[in-house]
Amino acid sequence: MPMIEAVRVTKALHLGKSTIHALRGVDLTIDRGEMVAIVGPSGSGKSTLLGILGGLDKPTSGTIRIDGVDVTHLNEDQLTELRNEKIGFIFQFFNLIPTLTALENVALPMQFAKRRVSNPNKRAKELLNIFGLSDRLNHRPFELSGGQQQRVAIARALANNPPILLADEPTGNLDQESGATVIQALKDIHHNAQTTIIIVTHDTNLSNLANRVFHLVDGQILENITPIT
Repeated sequence: MPMIEAVRVTKALHLGKSTIHALRGVDLTIDRGEMVAIVGPSGSGKSTLLGILGGLDKPTSGTIRIDGVDVTHLNEDQLTELRNEKIGFIFQFFNLIPTLTALENVALPMQFAKRRVSNPNKRAKELLNIFGLSDRLNHRPFELSGGQQQRVAIARALANNPPILLADEPTGNLDQESGATVIQALKDIHHNAQTTIIIVTHDTNLSNLANRVFHLVDGQILENITPIT
């Protein structure tokens, strides 16, 4: 059973009297443990597709299945539970809560998990230590560099040990050195945990890690390429 399936997915955005067709019948199957990259020009629908695959948005038509479950018509409470249990998100601009420390940001998703971790702070410390941030536990986001913030965000995404990790331009707001650190972190996660990872990126260093690369242009997937390793 595939981990994620998209069947004839469309998304229409209504802006005044105009309609923008962000996705135009996307078909996509991603197997368990795959690392997949979605590439394409700006405005091609990449982030829209990622949001729909992660249950952050709903398609205008078509079907999304996550781990065999049709999630297309789930209500918001059901989608929230699904995201919390099965999906970790990494964003270009980190999306950390500015008033919380690194430790508190990582521990937060565990507070809302259906199967709660017995000691969220302990697991948060362990994750931050893995990413070389044991000396930054009590720092707030404004006290961290961009690369450090993104590593905190990755640790937060892994807090509930999700089988799926979705990353939207995870190196897009970082310098080359910080980006390389994040790329290595994603590579290690995929290798060690066999997590299914979907990355929207313009970074060829990231897309070259993928098992498959999907090209999205004008809301349609034109081709997929298996990189040469």
